[in-house]
Amino acid sequence: MSKPDALLVDLAATVESEQTHRMSLTVVVGGAVITGLLAPESVWRQRVSEVLTDSAELGALARVFPLPAKEPGTAPPEPAADPTHLHFHRARILQGTMGIPETGGMYRVALDDVTAWTVGDFAYSEH
Repeated sequence: MSKPDALLVDLAATVESEQTHRMSLTVVVGGAVITGLLAPESVWRQRVSEVLTDSAELGALARVFPLPAKEPGTAPPEPAADPTHLHFHRARILQGTMGIPETGGMYRVALDDVTAWTVGDFAYSEH
């Protein structure tokens, strides 16, 4: 396990603290190139839960993903100071001349496993 890039950790922490999900990022993990939009963990978990809830076969797994509900009258929990994972939505694994899946998916990537990264969303073009 390697030490994650401090700049990438800061970027992930900013996405968490700002609760934004418009940050495009491309990372290399285990030789795979993953490109998509970063999301705060809470947004990512909620979306995965929604997708699973809609599945006849996987619906029971949905309860694993939502964050615990906050107590009435309390502030939401603070995001982790140093995130350990990146949470992608509308993400694709770039393979050959296409992105898999074409419509994008939900990926959780350990920051320790990222060997290269760049800001922006990559796509193939035949021009």
